[in-house]
Amino acid sequence: MNSRIDVEERRARLAERHRLLPRTRTDDLPQIADDLVALHSSDPVTVFLSAMARMAHPSIAAVEQALYVDRSLIRHHGMRRTLWVATPPVVQLMHAAATRDLLANERRRTSQLLAASGVEDPERWLADAEKQVLADLREHGPSTAREVGQRVEALRQRLQLAPGKSYAGVQSAHTRVLNILGFAGQMFRGKPSNWINGAYRYVAAEAWLPGGLGDLDPQQAAAELAARWLQRFGPATTLDLQWWMGWTLRRTKQALTDCGAVEVNLEGGTGWLAADDAPLGAVESWVAVLPGLDPTIMGWKQRDWYLPSTSSEVFDSVGNGGPSLWIDGRVVGAWAQTKDGSIHSHYFERVAAARRREIDERIAELKSWIGDTRFSMRFPGDIHARLLGTRTLRGAPARRADKDAAT
Repeated sequence: MNSRIDVEERRARLAERHRLLPRTRTDDLPQIADDLVALHSSDPVTVFLSAMARMAHPSIAAVEQALYVDRSLIRHHGMRRTLWVATPPVVQLMHAAATRDLLANERRRTSQLLAASGVEDPERWLADAEKQVLADLREHGPSTAREVGQRVEALRQRLQLAPGKSYAGVQSAHTRVLNILGFAGQMFRGKPSNWINGAYRYVAAEAWLPGGLGDLDPQQAAAELAARWLQRFGPATTLDLQWWMGWTLRRTKQALTDCGAVEVNLEGGTGWLAADDAPLGAVESWVAVLPGLDPTIMGWKQRDWYLPSTSSEVFDSVGNGGPSLWIDGRVVGAWAQTKDGSIHSHYFERVAAARRREIDERIAELKSWIGDTRFSMRFPGDIHARLLGTRTLRGAPARRADKDAAT
């Protein structure tokens, strides 16, 4: 086992490699995405705020240009079934190492729903439906699910969801067909009506990415993806990598072996570095105001080294990290936008006035980026309901929710 890497070095690596230091900011959006491996996109707001937190000249228009005009960034299902935004080479790796594993189960589940809804030959129906949707997208270009459903009348089959249950519902089959085509890499999500909206238009993959997602070897793709992740998030534990990728333990260990990961000693256990990892010295002091599901807060399963116990409420019950405040590699608080556009913040511990002023400046910057736009959190942490005033705040160090001076 190699030499020990302490918590302070891990926090320094996080700051430098995730471009959270002022001197590391850049307007090269593909580089930002690569330096985080990929940007979380389950909440469309995350992509924009995560990117702009690392840009020298933050711009919503610049992020949209990369996503929908240059197409230097692509949105695709990947690790843990979620949506990500990444450069085309990384999307190809994700697709081979993670997404393709999801497809068979997604088709099987949809076939079961079709059969339960009265379709006699669900597999044949589904195969034909996929062809019809792709043909429609190729003919008409980027389209919403509603537009596809209106044009392809044969796909208006209604699916009964959880019949007999209190939460029973009905869904049009073409919506699930679009989802399957996404998992299959035959379709991408295009531009929605605005940057905070998750109602995307859909586009045939080959129209945006000539040659599509290719057919990479899954084991080789997993090794390269693991190496990229260790370069940006290492040192990290086996459990961290397994959780981030959504892999089995066996596949995780195989990927670590295949990418030549180097074993190191961490506080509390064993970790891994990329084979070509270079040592990193101390970095300057820094603060950050990051959105919910930002790659930095979501990068590890074992979070004690950057998430003090007092700040655990920034996550929800299933591990989704909400909007957070950072000082020198630690989560020290949370924030949220209210319906009137104000930014409210809450500190989990006592923070010096000078450091709070730094965070106030970053919040003021964030407000200048988004202007009059209002958005809600799709995955709020346990603190955020109280932060927005719907429940009473607890905790002596924080005392109350603070309406930030930047509002």
